[in-house]
Amino acid sequence: MRMFKVTACVPSQSRIRTQRELQNTYFTKLVPYENWFGEQQRIQKMGGRIISVHLTTGKQGTNTGLK
Repeated sequence: MRMFKVTACVPSQSRIRTQRELQNTYFTKLVPYENWFGEQQRIQKMGGRIISVHLTTGKQGTNTGLK
């Protein structure tokens, strides 16, 4: 099955005491080839940035972390 291995950075807000800090959350996930456009739109609407995209094969739910 053709998949994209996507690494993205999405800003997330968390409350620490009375201040509001902006933190970045990095994640890597496998996205099916057919759903790539929707996933790209979702990341961009959240204010995120796509770091890297690789065409790969595999199954969804497989750990894509660093070796």
